[in-house]
Amino acid sequence: MRNIVIIGNGISGVTTARHIRKHSDDNITIISSETKHFFSRTALMYIYMGHMKYESTKPYEDWFWKKNRIDLVYDYVQKIDFRNKKLQLKQSNELEYDVLVLAVGSKSNKFGWPGQELEAVQGLYSYQDLEGMEKYSPTTKHAVIVGGGLIGIEMGEMFHTRNIEVTFVVRESSFWNNVLPPEESEMINRHIRKHGFKLMLESEITEILDDGNGRAKGVKLKDGEELEAQFVGLTVGVSPNIDFLKESELETGRGIKVNEYFETNQPDVYAIGDCAEFEKAPAEDRRPIEQVWYTGRMHGETLANTICGTKTAYKPGVWFNSAKFLDIEYQTYGQVGNQPDEETEEHFYWEHERGEKSIRLVFHKKDKTLKGVNLMGIRYRHEVCDKMIRDKWPMKKVFQNLKEANFDPEFFKRYEDQLVGMHNERYPNDKVKLSSQKLFGIF
Repeated sequence: MRNIVIIGNGISGVTTARHIRKHSDDNITIISSETKHFFSRTALMYIYMGHMKYESTKPYEDWFWKKNRIDLVYDYVQKIDFRNKKLQLKQSNELEYDVLVLAVGSKSNKFGWPGQELEAVQGLYSYQDLEGMEKYSPTTKHAVIVGGGLIGIEMGEMFHTRNIEVTFVVRESSFWNNVLPPEESEMINRHIRKHGFKLMLESEITEILDDGNGRAKGVKLKDGEELEAQFVGLTVGVSPNIDFLKESELETGRGIKVNEYFETNQPDVYAIGDCAEFEKAPAEDRRPIEQVWYTGRMHGETLANTICGTKTAYKPGVWFNSAKFLDIEYQTYGQVGNQPDEETEEHFYWEHERGEKSIRLVFHKKDKTLKGVNLMGIRYRHEVCDKMIRDKWPMKKVFQNLKEANFDPEFFKRYEDQLVGMHNERYPNDKVKLSSQKLFGIF
């Protein structure tokens, strides 16, 4: 019977443990220094906003772990002896392993700003970050959030529920324009300002100012302007949480280097989730580091097969993601770059006259097959979009069956006719008629 030790109790590590237990009687131990039990990280904002209690964010009851013979250790791993397969813990005795899974997640980026270690300066990733926001909110009138992305939007929305003024300081010329195409990014700029946030674009901080007692009192910008703030949110992305491994024999880059089986350069040691960096991207539209909840779950399921004797390569399929910018839901499927490539792509972009809904379809120019989909304020079915891209549907077939994809509630207005009209105007000799035939069974 092997000792399988998993460092990290996030979605990746817990999924690995659950799926190993389904197929194996090996000893399983999960170590975490963040919380005693697994919780839904995406629900942190709802705890702060009063919509949920922490206990409600735990997908499994506390008795689940003992019943399934998964030992939980609430401790911090200080050092790993890969040669002798031992872990040095901060509070407990050494722990030996036969198989080690590193699922140590991410940490908020810091870029060496003076004052970045002051109190009330932090990101939003861990449960401890939530505790920090709770601690400092009662004495915060104005918060500065550095960075333009999904975590920053969440933090801003959280503060607004406590009537705390928020200013976003964003280096780029438009919000999240390193990901979103220009039209969608501009839509989010308008939406942020409409909701009462101050948005400072093409602005950078150079220093976080000390109030004299070790707490932030504001920031200094590159142009010399100072902004008063009792809280500074650092939401300029996250990076793999691997500082404690940098001086070890483990091969690392930005993350822990792994192959398609999540194997590292050390025997019987695997890495999954936010901290894993693929030596070769697992698919054409995938990045070497995947820091999304659902990919972490897929990592865990795939690795469990390998550990239980069925060696399985990671094959993630078509990229997708979803999020929310305040009131605007966002979905993306396949490959949609932030700058349309006119030489290789053909784009169809429709935006509602009110400027809070849009649909973007991206096709390969060469063979007219679907490459990617962006949606703002409109929901499409994952199964349909995935099939259209995976099976390389040609342009005409996509437009004929576009209504099949729409997943908005029954009485919501549909806008696929406008997109079909755009196609027919562009291709008057090859007009499309929306099909009434159902291609997706119950859909």
